[in-house]
Amino acid sequence: MIYPGNFEDKIGFDLIRNLLSDRCHSDMGKQRVREMDFCIDPALVRRMVSETAEFRKILESGLPFPVNDYYNLSPVLMRIQTPGSWILPEELLELRLSLRTIADCISFFQKPAAREFTHLIALAGDLEIPSAILKETDRIMDEKGAIRDNASPELASIRKDIRSKTAASEKLIGQLLSQARNSGWTASDAGVTLSDGRLVIPLQATHKRKIRGIIHDESASGLTVYLEPEVCLEMNNEIRELESAARREIIRILTRFSDMLRPEIDKLLHGYTFLGLMDFIRAKARLATDTDAMEPMITNETAIRWTNARHPLLSAALRNKGKTIVPLNIKLDETDRILVITGPNAGGKSVCLKTVGLLQYMLQCGLLAPMDADSQASIFENIFIDIGDEQSIENDLSTYSSHLVNLQFFMDNGNPSTLFLIDELGAGTDPALGGAIAEAVLEKLAATGAFGVITTHYSNLKLLEGNIPGIVNGAMLFDTKRMQPLYQLSIGKPGSSFTFEIARRTGLNEEVIQAAMTKTGKTHLDFERKLQELENEKFALEKRLKEFQVADHFLAEMIEKYEKMKSDLEHSRRTILEEAREKAMTILEQSNRIIEKTIKEIRESQADKEKTKAARAQIADLSKEISNSGIQEKLEERALTKPETVTYPTLKPGDWVSLEGQKMPGRIQRIKGGKATVDFAGVKLSVPVSKLIVTLPPAEKNSGRFSKLFRDLNEKAVNFKLSLDVRGQSADEAVMSVQKYLDDAYLLRIKEVKILHGKGEGILRRVIRELLGSMDEVESFEDEHIEMGGAGITRVTIR
Repeated sequence: MIYPGNFEDKIGFDLIRNLLSDRCHSDMGKQRVREMDFCIDPALVRRMVSETAEFRKILESGLPFPVNDYYNLSPVLMRIQTPGSWILPEELLELRLSLRTIADCISFFQKPAAREFTHLIALAGDLEIPSAILKETDRIMDEKGAIRDNASPELASIRKDIRSKTAASEKLIGQLLSQARNSGWTASDAGVTLSDGRLVIPLQATHKRKIRGIIHDESASGLTVYLEPEVCLEMNNEIRELESAARREIIRILTRFSDMLRPEIDKLLHGYTFLGLMDFIRAKARLATDTDAMEPMITNETAIRWTNARHPLLSAALRNKGKTIVPLNIKLDETDRILVITGPNAGGKSVCLKTVGLLQYMLQCGLLAPMDADSQASIFENIFIDIGDEQSIENDLSTYSSHLVNLQFFMDNGNPSTLFLIDELGAGTDPALGGAIAEAVLEKLAATGAFGVITTHYSNLKLLEGNIPGIVNGAMLFDTKRMQPLYQLSIGKPGSSFTFEIARRTGLNEEVIQAAMTKTGKTHLDFERKLQELENEKFALEKRLKEFQVADHFLAEMIEKYEKMKSDLEHSRRTILEEAREKAMTILEQSNRIIEKTIKEIRESQADKEKTKAARAQIADLSKEISNSGIQEKLEERALTKPETVTYPTLKPGDWVSLEGQKMPGRIQRIKGGKATVDFAGVKLSVPVSKLIVTLPPAEKNSGRFSKLFRDLNEKAVNFKLSLDVRGQSADEAVMSVQKYLDDAYLLRIKEVKILHGKGEGILRRVIRELLGSMDEVESFEDEHIEMGGAGITRVTIR
């Protein structure tokens, strides 16, 4: 359901229809544009969107899809369903051309190059144009749209007689014209002409009786008459009778052809339905190409996750002015269903709201939407909008009353498959009371489970995030240096209206602004300031978190690299040991042969047998010792020196361990889920337990000054804050605090910090800035942005 009735006008979809209609070739396509409607069937929406996406690929690929002769002959086919009726010659020409176009479209989808366009192929289905009809149209009519002479034997004979008699008549009338020229009855350059389909010669009015005949016409001046000679009259009458006979024969031919068409009319009507659909889808694809629209992922989950979404009408308008639109990134899901957007006037809040409404409506009408292809969309059963002035004199409704009527409808009909869009919720009445009404309405809408986007300036609505489930804040960003809106949506934080800043920018009298600020009251201004301070701290924490994530990612890469190096070294070690073992065995075998030879020589020389037996046993023992362990252990000892380790069956907090392949010992802080947090000389790492080897505690000489330095640095990094508050300190105390603070920041490689000194009489600000100007470590310093504290805070950039 769409609400209100002029929904399309409010979001600008009527202009989208006009753009689509302009891109259609036929009335059939334009009719489909007029009939295009909001669809809530997810399967049908996916199919329509996919059809458009496939046709966009056809356009981008340059494949030769037929684009001419999109004539609609459906009314003609319906008319000739009556027996005895016939198709007119000009209609036959359009039928011939359009049937050829339909046949070419069908043929296009049967080619191998079109196999990927499965949805469009399905539209063609088993449709075909009977070849006999195409052949008959070619036989009856030539390329110029004229009925051929050989369309029937009778027509051929009649036209032959017409040509013969026409030639004879022209010859005779030519002779009479020559006589008239020679006699001076007509101008020397006069020629035979036609009057009412009959050949006549022009004669001067004074000589009109020189040649017997019938005068058919005269010039405007009356000085020239157009005469058909009596001798040609009979012949011309015969020609006219032959022409009538030819027309009767053509009607007979067309009647016979219509009889041939009649049994195939249903199939042909299906063909024209297909042709109109192709024209419509092609127009949608052309619009998608012109607006850079894509096919998002349409999921079963009710959610909006759009990346770089753009309002197509605004984008085109800006492009014509040489400007670029700022894209919209928006996310609504079951957790954050209702987005409350705040920000300055003319900052883009309403454009953001209209963009959401228009693109969602376009998708559910089967159009591609200007957003990135990896965006996710879903289908809503209802889309409601409350925007603009709905004042009605006839219904006795004021602007505010009309808004309340709309809000009541939203609350009565909202459900988890509803998307509502409300511009300036609660506006149009007393701000305090309107804010209360707006808060109560928003609470009720949230309870329905509906999704929505609202814009507002009410501060109390900014506080609903966290208090009412499903509500999330959003802000249209503002450049406080240039004092101009950025038209960029930031979700997760409330925005400021920047009322006084914009007033200054527009040139409003400063005294008036100061008076307004006084009337506003300190409480409201403090609320805005605290809100902005919280946002600034959140931004700083997010920035710090990103830095830690980058460092963690880098450390993980280093660990992976070292593990690979260890694996490679282990493989090399085994290879070297195996080669050494084989070489040692070879040496031993050679030694055995030498020893055997020596024993043989001893035996032959009659040596003592007992001594010989003892020598052989000693040699065997030596061989076994070398083969099993001796050489291998020595080679292992030389190939890789391992740290002194002791392996225990389990690990627990407090154990000293080292990483596989590493010598540096560390102490386990805690173990959770197969991972252990280990302190390596003050640097804490999270590593898998399977990668740890229990080792002995380090000697005191190895855990001295270097380890202490690491621990000190780690402690400083953990406790360091990105801002220093020196308010309430004396000038000397502040200088010492700032100097120590900046030394720590420089040591920890912190690039930017903030010093809160307040405004007061400006003494602290002056002495601190003198100190900053004298420090080589300081690259630059300046006042904080006005909405973040202005001159009461100095932002310092460190080299």
